[in-house]
Amino acid sequence: MKKITVLLAEDHLIVREGFRGLLKGERDIEIIGEAETGRQAVQLAKRLRPAVVVMDIAMPQLNGLEATRQILEALPATKVIMLSAHSDDAYVEQATAAGATGYLIKQASSHALCEAIREVQKGNTFFSPSIGKHLKHQYEKSPQRGGLSKRRNAGLSSREVEVLQLIAEGKANKETASELGISTKTVEKHRQHLMQKLNIHDTAGLTRYAVSAGIIESSVQLTIV
Repeated sequence: MKKITVLLAEDHLIVREGFRGLLKGERDIEIIGEAETGRQAVQLAKRLRPAVVVMDIAMPQLNGLEATRQILEALPATKVIMLSAHSDDAYVEQATAAGATGYLIKQASSHALCEAIREVQKGNTFFSPSIGKHLKHQYEKSPQRGGLSKRRNAGLSSREVEVLQLIAEGKANKETASELGISTKTVEKHRQHLMQKLNIHDTAGLTRYAVSAGIIESSVQLTIV
């Protein structure tokens, strides 16, 4: 039996251990890697080429949405299941716009995760039952996928989204430069471009935008003024 290879991307160790214990009991599923940041998830996915990535939407350094975009750009055959504590339209729409074919709220049963992995591997979509019907209704009303997400991202490049997330997480330019492997001067240029594109002129404003656009969750940054 050929197993479905899975990469787990979840920043909380105790949650990751729970997923690992659950999936190890499935004869047709094999965990081939684990990531605790979005950037690590992208790197591991490119190296390990998993069939399915189980991705937390709120990952540090690089959020799950942008990590998903980068993974699918490099590995279009890989399937991504997004995990989130949120079931509202904005998060679901942004996940599907990023390319995720599965979306599970974290309160879902363990059986649902296994079923989701099998279904997306077959080329199907899988959504938590609590949001599936509503999502279908929204798609029927607005067939253009990802409209909200694209407007919110305001034409930002992947690198600009990465820089924006690190700014919103409170990283200084030097820390951001080290994290991304670029110069401090390049970070400063990205910051300037972000402010110009978004018509925002201070760090607090960039942080508020990152929260409203789903780039980070509000719980990540508690000192927005």
